[in-house]
Amino acid sequence: MMRHQLIAVFTQLVLASAKPDWQWGIRGGLTLLFALALFVIELLVLAVVLYLAGLIVVGKKRALLSDAFTIALLGTVLSTLFIILLPNLLAVILSIIVWLILIKRLFETGWLGAIAVGILAIIIYLAVLVLVALVLGFLGLISKWLTTIPV
Repeated sequence: MMRHQLIAVFTQLVLASAKPDWQWGIRGGLTLLFALALFVIELLVLAVVLYLAGLIVVGKKRALLSDAFTIALLGTVLSTLFIILLPNLLAVILSIIVWLILIKRLFETGWLGAIAVGILAIIIYLAVLVLVALVLGFLGLISKWLTTIPV
C-alpha cells in the first residue's frame, strides 16, 4: 500500500511541475523523466552490446554482464562530464582512453583485447541500429499500405 501512495505522490509532483507549454507533445516537466528513461534504456542496450563483444573477444569467464553494465555506466557518465567540461577534441580523446581503461580493467584483458572489444562493440551496435531501422521502416511502409487499402 505504501508503494502505491509513493507512486501516486511522485506522479502528482511530476505532473504539477509540468509547464503548460508543450514541446514535441511532451510537457516541460516530463522532459527530465523521459530523458532519464532514455538514459536507462541506452545504458541497458550498451551493457548488452559490451557483454556480447566481451564474450566474443575475452571469453565467458572474464566477460560478465555486471562488468559490462559497470563499464557502460562509468564510461557514459565520465564521457558526458568530459564533453561538458573540456574542449571537443580533448574530451573525445579522454573518453576513448577512459572506455579502453574500463574495458581493460573490468574484462581483465590487455590493450589489444580492450581495443578489439571496443571495435566489436561498435560494429554490433551499428548492426543492431541498422536492423531496428529496417524493421521500423518496414513497419512504417506496411502501416502506410494498410491505411491506403479501400474498404
